[in-house]
Amino acid sequence: MHGNQKRFDADRRIPFRVSTAAYRTMQDIPQEDLHALHINVLAWAAYCEGDETVATGNAIQPAPPLPAALRRRITPIGRKALEAAWAVLAGRPGMEPRIILSSRHGEYDRTLGLLDSLADSGEVSPAEFSLAVHHGLAGLLSIATGNRQGHTAVSAGVDSFAAALTEAAACLTEGDASVLVMHFDSALPRDYEQVGGGTEPGLALALLLTPAGGESIVMRQRPTAKPGEECAAAALINLLRSNADEARAAGGRMVWSFSRAA
Repeated sequence: MHGNQKRFDADRRIPFRVSTAAYRTMQDIPQEDLHALHINVLAWAAYCEGDETVATGNAIQPAPPLPAALRRRITPIGRKALEAAWAVLAGRPGMEPRIILSSRHGEYDRTLGLLDSLADSGEVSPAEFSLAVHHGLAGLLSIATGNRQGHTAVSAGVDSFAAALTEAAACLTEGDASVLVMHFDSALPRDYEQVGGGTEPGLALALLLTPAGGESIVMRQRPTAKPGEECAAAALINLLRSNADEARAAGGRMVWSFSRAA
């Protein structure tokens, strides 16, 4: 991005940058809405642990079967994430959204398998290692769809999904025609129970976002003195799959709420 304004996170004292366009947009927002983020969901697809199929909504068209390139050597939760993304992109030839992948742990079963192999034999499978990077699924999807718009991987603990939505909104503000947010997570393997932070049920959510059109959703945030472990993606899935007016999740540093725009 160009023409950046340097900003500052007072809590962590870490400098970061906001684009000039986004900074001007922030100045135009009423004070009471400074912590509200508006997104337009053209299509969505979601999976929650225990579901037999991926649920879909909004402007969804029948999707062809998932290609072999997106099925081979993929973990079960990774495949559900790809199925969700494949569903929202179906019937949209020529659309190349920027991809933002978010996950707290990624496909950690694969990572743990590599660590076990390294400990046992001192070697790892090159094929498995090639998919162990955090953005591996986004790369596979972009290759399978011929998407050259680029992608970003986000990992921000329990707040990973909310961080991805913030990144998506910034990309749309900067001029991207569409953004695909692709989130997935599952509980850590039992070996990691002692360190905590990863008991959430498996889920996958794909959102196709555009500057206008589709269903308008508002995400709000407020600081919390009691850090939680609730996943914001699960809250949004509950809202999308129901007639509820609002859904909330107590995250690591914020309480996130989602509602349909009036």
